[in-house]
Amino acid sequence: MELPPRWAFLLFLLLSSTKASGSAVDKEEFQEELLLKPLPDRKVLAHFHFETRAPPCNSNGRRHHHLFPKAISQMVEKFRVKEMELSFTQGRWNYERWGGFDTMSSNNAKPPGVELWAVFDVPKEQVDASWKNLTHTLSGLFCASINFLESSTMYSAPEWSFRQASGSLRYGMLPREAVCTENLTPWLKLLPCRDNAGLSALMDRPSIYTSFYHSQRLHLTSNASDLEGLNPGIVLEQTLTVVLHPSSQRTSLTHISESYLQPSWSLSSIFGRKVNGRCALAKSSKVYLQLERGLVSELEKNIGSEGYDVEANFELSVNPDRVLKEENSRHGIGSSLLYEFSVDKYSNSKPFDLGLTWKFPVIWSCQQAPLHAIRFLMGSGNERGAIAILLKSTDLNDSSPGADSASDGCELHVNIFQIVPWYIRVYYHSLQLFVDDQLKAVGAFVEKIHVMPSKDKISPGMMEMVLKLPCGVKSAALTLDFDKGFLHIDEYPPDANQGFDIPSAAISFPNFHASMHFPSNDSERESPMLSKFQESSPVLSYTEVLLVPLTTPDFSMPYNVITITCTVFALYFGSLLNVLRQRVGEKERLLKSKAAAVKTGRPSELLSRLLAKLRGRSQEPSQSPSESSPLINSKLVLKVLLMAALAVAWQYYFG
Repeated sequence: MELPPRWAFLLFLLLSSTKASGSAVDKEEFQEELLLKPLPDRKVLAHFHFETRAPPCNSNGRRHHHLFPKAISQMVEKFRVKEMELSFTQGRWNYERWGGFDTMSSNNAKPPGVELWAVFDVPKEQVDASWKNLTHTLSGLFCASINFLESSTMYSAPEWSFRQASGSLRYGMLPREAVCTENLTPWLKLLPCRDNAGLSALMDRPSIYTSFYHSQRLHLTSNASDLEGLNPGIVLEQTLTVVLHPSSQRTSLTHISESYLQPSWSLSSIFGRKVNGRCALAKSSKVYLQLERGLVSELEKNIGSEGYDVEANFELSVNPDRVLKEENSRHGIGSSLLYEFSVDKYSNSKPFDLGLTWKFPVIWSCQQAPLHAIRFLMGSGNERGAIAILLKSTDLNDSSPGADSASDGCELHVNIFQIVPWYIRVYYHSLQLFVDDQLKAVGAFVEKIHVMPSKDKISPGMMEMVLKLPCGVKSAALTLDFDKGFLHIDEYPPDANQGFDIPSAAISFPNFHASMHFPSNDSERESPMLSKFQESSPVLSYTEVLLVPLTTPDFSMPYNVITITCTVFALYFGSLLNVLRQRVGEKERLLKSKAAAVKTGRPSELLSRLLAKLRGRSQEPSQSPSESSPLINSKLVLKVLLMAALAVAWQYYFG
């Protein structure tokens, strides 16, 4: 049977559209991964990594997504976001115990509160407007107070210290923002399976929000070319980093050496759940167990040999599918091990529950950044003070991996990026530099500096600096004097007596790069997390959030004034209305009726006389209505005159 030309044409359009949509679906990818790593202080690091890729726009500029969240795609297209990163963090990353010279601390350790930075593909005069619209959109999307960053007093425009963006970068931070499940729930809604299936099902709310540190991050890249020169369209990277303390299975320590025995743990013990298979929409679902370089070196010392004999120190409940060894033997630094587990072969009847049981005690330390940064306040009182940034050596010299050995004179470069609110008036000319506890000339060690002084109620203060220190330096300290400003009563936060927060400062080392290189094969290209580990990124750390006490007014005084004023007005108008509503004729009739009742009621009169005699008083004769009316009239006149006098006095003194 031969179809009419019209129906044949419609069938052709249907088949072509189906083919086009199928190709679009094939290009969209979603992958989920989980990294577990024991820490030296008997804790466990869990790092969830989800990546969703969308193809580039069609020729007509429209996108039809099946896996990629539509809200993110519309936001990118409307505000022309080139790159963006948003993080919600509770707690502070412990650089001394959890590491400061690895990709995890440099890329995923974020400051407390909310941090947002974005790069826009718009003209420079439109960047601020796009930033304000973006903050409002993200605030509604993640149920947070990100819209506070729309004010020019809350964000800045770094030029080169934080990230190279040629004037189209905006950076803002809310250090006091509280993080709760209201922020995690919309973050999970961006995943194809949410938290119903796959690795995201492990995200038990009590386990996450009772942890020592947790940070959820969203990194977005749009219209960026990869290493092969291809245009991946939009890449959405969602990570959740949690530091947990597993409950040890041992109730008592019977040997003195067992006090250093790492606690045994499993997924069900730290999260209270197991993995019942992968997300049906995920291209791949993998779990990795990482033993860092310091731990592997100590395990090899215990065994007395090298290679994979380190497994004699512990026992895994699940056999790994593959073991990857880091290709990093420069300068005698050990290599980390990565155990890979595929979740594809597990289901509800056979859940995945990875467990690690230690057999022998082991003590190790994480690799540190070349300098450990500490920031604190100096001075006392509510008028003046100083901000100090102390950089202490961690015995990491230029022979460590990542150092620039070609630099003349072995110099250590340190980038410092700091934002200070406008009510902290920093005097940048008071900058002092102490190297090894000795005051030095600032120009001899500062290679480049960019300062933007704050403007009252307009913009915050910003400082970008590149320090050039010798490699053998033991300590270096920077101090900046400031004055504390005065705020309007409407500008104080609800709990003003707690103090005001100064956001964390970012300290980076451009000569030191953190990366992990594994044997190159096709499987690593399919793993977004491993590809991120192989990217060379500068070592970055954040300082503490400073709490500055400011002069606060007595917030009870407005309450007292309001209550007194309301009381006076109530007495004035109440008495005035009472006087105006009284009627003299009705009062006279009431008195006449009472007098008549007294005359007719002889028993009551006799009783009143008897009571008067018992008290030793003479009974006063009852007044007639004609005698009482002048008294009543005089009281009425006095009340009216008193109220009028109060009104005149009020208008004279307070009018």
